[in-house]
Amino acid sequence: MAEVGLVLGVDTHKDIHVAALLDDMGRRVACAQFPASDRGNSQMLAWAQRHGVLERAGLEGTGAYGYRLARLLVEAGIEVREVNRPDRSRRRMAGKSDPMDAEAAGRAVIAGTAGATPKDREGPVGALRPLMIARRSAVKARTQAVNQIHSLLVCCEDRIRYRLQVRRGRELARGCARLRPHDGTDLALRSLGRRWLHLDEEVGELEEEIAVIVKRVAPGLLARPGVGVLSAAQLLVTAGDNPNRLPNEAAFAALCGASPVEASSGKTRRRRLNRGGDRKANAALWMIAHVRMMRDERTRDFAALRTGRGNSRKEILRILMRYIARELYPIILESLGTDAGAEAVA
Repeated sequence: MAEVGLVLGVDTHKDIHVAALLDDMGRRVACAQFPASDRGNSQMLAWAQRHGVLERAGLEGTGAYGYRLARLLVEAGIEVREVNRPDRSRRRMAGKSDPMDAEAAGRAVIAGTAGATPKDREGPVGALRPLMIARRSAVKARTQAVNQIHSLLVCCEDRIRYRLQVRRGRELARGCARLRPHDGTDLALRSLGRRWLHLDEEVGELEEEIAVIVKRVAPGLLARPGVGVLSAAQLLVTAGDNPNRLPNEAAFAALCGASPVEASSGKTRRRRLNRGGDRKANAALWMIAHVRMMRDERTRDFAALRTGRGNSRKEILRILMRYIARELYPIILESLGTDAGAEAVA
């Protein structure tokens, strides 16, 4: 008798993963929970294979709590699909529990509604992700520090306020760091100035390391007009080390939130702004489009043409972002060594 082909659905969490095994008709075969650890992931795989041939799996949170489990399943030769959170209207009617969410993940794979391939983070692009996270945090803290300096200067004595309020950025931080504390405000300003300088040094070190990786992995991206190191790094992180999981440039544009969304009804035919996708990648495309509108002659000519047709600057930027996503997608594929990218660029 042939072994039963099974589908695994997993609801992932920080401490435990809840797994449900379904047959090809969507009927539950078994359900269990396992520790959210490498050992627990191996136990889950062995448990599932004892019930039959595990062919496919649907996981929630493949970029977070379920990342290492997804990696283990892929290495075991199992087709893994990323599953979105269950629909809220269904939850309101049917209720919510971890086993129900795990079953829903498995049924999404069977129904074909879970079609996304999990992002791979084991290559050079994976090394960029933590660097970008650390840089973003340091920049945010640096901005917070300088804002606090400005707020304290409002209530300072004239001898300090008049000397420091005309300074900006590093010069302001250095001036605060050199203060001799006479009271609590002076001490606070000195502390914030030293903090800003430390964070600024940290941002610089991270950006240097990011630049080294981007120049090694994707020099073709940096050769395109308006594409800086940070914008290129963010687009690479969004695509992942397996960008061929995206079937075409339209999928990449949708992932970046740069593709218009159909919003037609009846006789009305229209499209609306896409507010989904990776907003950090969307911001990177916006920055590239903005720089091109300022410095690239071809883009300025295009913007002038569109302005003559009645488009606003925001509308022109959205059009450019879609074009830029189409232009950069094959370069990203080629940079990461995929055959599809080489054919597209050729």
